[in-house]
Amino acid sequence: QEGVNQFRLDSVSEPLTINAIRILQQPVPRFYSEVAEEYERLGLQPAQDVFVEIQGQDALYRSAPTLFPTFDQGDPTVEPYHPAEIRLNSIGGHRWRDVGDWISWEFEVPQSGLYQIAVKGKQDQRRGVYSGRRLLINGEVPFQEAQALRFPFSQHYQMHVLGNDTLDSPALVYLEEGTNEIRLEAVLGDLADLLRRTEQALYELNTIYRRIIMITSATPDPMRSYQLEQRIPGLIDRLRILANNISGMSDDIMDITGQRGGHTVVLESFARMLNDAAERPYRIPRLLGEFRDNVGSLGTWIMQTRLQPLQIDLIIVASPEKVMPRAQATPLQTISHEIGAFAASFTHDYNRVGDFSPPGLDREDMLRVWIGSGRDQGQVLKQMVEDSFTPNTGIPVDLELIVAMDRLLIPATIAGTGPDVALGAANMDLAFRGALLDLTQFEDFDQVATRFMHSAFLPFRFRDAVYGLPEVQGFPMLFYRRDVLEELGLEVPQTWEDVYAIIPELQKENMEFGIRPQMQTYQMFLYQEGVPLYKADVAETNLDSEVAVQVFDQLTDLFTLYNLPLEYNLENRFRMGEMPLAIDNYGLFNTLSVFAPELRGEWGFTVVPGIRQPDGSINRAVPVAGTVVPPGVVAVPAGTSGGVIMTASDRYDEAWEFLKWWTSEETQVRFGRELESLMGAAARYATANVEAMKQLPWRAEERDVLLEQWHWVDGVPAVLGGYYVNRQLDWLFRAIVINNQPLRESILDYNRAANEELVRKRNEFGLETKLENISPELEELYWSHYTHLFKLE
Repeated sequence: QEGVNQFRLDSVSEPLTINAIRILQQPVPRFYSEVAEEYERLGLQPAQDVFVEIQGQDALYRSAPTLFPTFDQGDPTVEPYHPAEIRLNSIGGHRWRDVGDWISWEFEVPQSGLYQIAVKGKQDQRRGVYSGRRLLINGEVPFQEAQALRFPFSQHYQMHVLGNDTLDSPALVYLEEGTNEIRLEAVLGDLADLLRRTEQALYELNTIYRRIIMITSATPDPMRSYQLEQRIPGLIDRLRILANNISGMSDDIMDITGQRGGHTVVLESFARMLNDAAERPYRIPRLLGEFRDNVGSLGTWIMQTRLQPLQIDLIIVASPEKVMPRAQATPLQTISHEIGAFAASFTHDYNRVGDFSPPGLDREDMLRVWIGSGRDQGQVLKQMVEDSFTPNTGIPVDLELIVAMDRLLIPATIAGTGPDVALGAANMDLAFRGALLDLTQFEDFDQVATRFMHSAFLPFRFRDAVYGLPEVQGFPMLFYRRDVLEELGLEVPQTWEDVYAIIPELQKENMEFGIRPQMQTYQMFLYQEGVPLYKADVAETNLDSEVAVQVFDQLTDLFTLYNLPLEYNLENRFRMGEMPLAIDNYGLFNTLSVFAPELRGEWGFTVVPGIRQPDGSINRAVPVAGTVVPPGVVAVPAGTSGGVIMTASDRYDEAWEFLKWWTSEETQVRFGRELESLMGAAARYATANVEAMKQLPWRAEERDVLLEQWHWVDGVPAVLGGYYVNRQLDWLFRAIVINNQPLRESILDYNRAANEELVRKRNEFGLETKLENISPELEELYWSHYTHLFKLE
């Protein structure tokens, strides 16, 4: 406003030095017609006989480190080209999709004058809509039309000549002789206001749905009308207004893109449903499921529409008389490509991530590393190995992508064809059988171990041996809907007494508290009571203790007396407000960040509820077991995964150097950042390296609560026969909750069966089966591995 204004910067994280603050108007570029008149008035002439090609992969600067050159094997017109091998021949694609990200290229022209500019690119991921880019020449937008260039959907590369889509002829740009710079920045263009309106409508629809289920519940009686139009003031008017708004959005998209398709069907379907609900309110209970599905579809539509992917092969700067080359492959080129790709399928090893071997070195002489998480992760790791690990250590690495590695590692080990190092495969069954190397034999193990929380080693430890180096570690957090709790006048629970008090308040409004009826939940209650699940040396379970019995009774009461749901889709129910409080792995943060953009600022996560201690503190201990990362898990598994060295390897020292490099702070930070830029916020990496985790792009308040909960994480020891304990506990829970069996008798029966299996497995490996036979030294060693002290009875 005119006069004195004030603004303030609050310190949230990291130091900042301010030299000056400037307040100025954003310059508004003129339209091309005005710019062309100025060219004529100044007597600027077109350049002559100039044709400059700028390869996309030769970018000068990028706004994010992961906007690195990529490969396109499916198009024979790109340079360099190969039908099967990876060639870095383009840039962008799905990596270059976030609004604000930019890439710039530097080039030289031999004479000053007017030039035409063309971009050979393709947007092949979002059918029916375009991707927007702002063009800047030497730091300035040359004219208004360049504020939001449109790249429509196409499965093939197209030659986009600047100005051809909005003007009768190419738009010319004046360039001085010498070095110049072109920058392309991802923008929403005309879609920005439309997305803003859609997010506002989606949040209001969420609120309406929540108000309805407070009366009807999430599963209403279809034969009742509930008189919703009377019990929710203004409901019918709001439904009609939202229906008109959403229908108008569909028309706006049609005007912007010139196409109707999947992007408009969602909006049109939702508008029809809302109109139907407004005209016949008695049908709303029957339409509630469709309403919920449409809200989810609309949220997905917003998420997809916000993305602006574009892949660029080359940029051409040429004098106006030059003819642009063909962008699409000829039929002969296409046929030749398909034949070449088919022939390569018989000889090319697609399990290898990349196909690089140092000159004069056979594949057998390289360190073999298996990774089972995914090809995107493998490509990032391969590039890091080649530009960081191998040049610094001189150790060449053969990285192989193995699907279902947890099933293939055992037969490969038996057959003698296994790797030297396996990432995300710390399987303790292999360790007990001598297939994994004890890492404590390396002199610097203790120094390396300081990178991680003490709890991260317990799942990979047996007695004084450690068989895996932690890579990622996921653990539970309490997620909450801030807006719903404020509306109900509730606080985020700190203890389980608070939870028991909140559950009835939620249920009165047809809402629920979410907690999984699983082994981890039971162990969380046990750990907070100060009782472990296993006795010394994991020789027996502790289920027969009085505290363990009471804790199991407490767990089952949640699902019998409090009637919490046994199964639920947390993402959808949290988004719709049906389940405003839930305990789940903190990887849910990644999902919600992408899945529910309309809830931005309306939800959060914090430490789990705990048990108040006599000194007033709260025990918030949570258990985390070891896990082998299954295919499809991007970044946050439900447990701790680790990298291992196989005993069959003859390269122990090289393998250890690789594991040390891989789990180091610098490597984990880079991998986490590149993975998130490559795959979006859904791939926020849960590194087990504490210092690396602090450098990932968490907000300060999020990082603080994660670190607070992380200090309460305790491991679950590796157990011979542990699979049978999990199975018996699952059957025990079902017997009590579903079949209404007596608690104590059932616990004794299932505990006896679990201990019998532990005895059988320990006999197989020649270990003591009775607690009295375990030496005091082993017993002391076992309890020293826990992070938090347990009270033993």
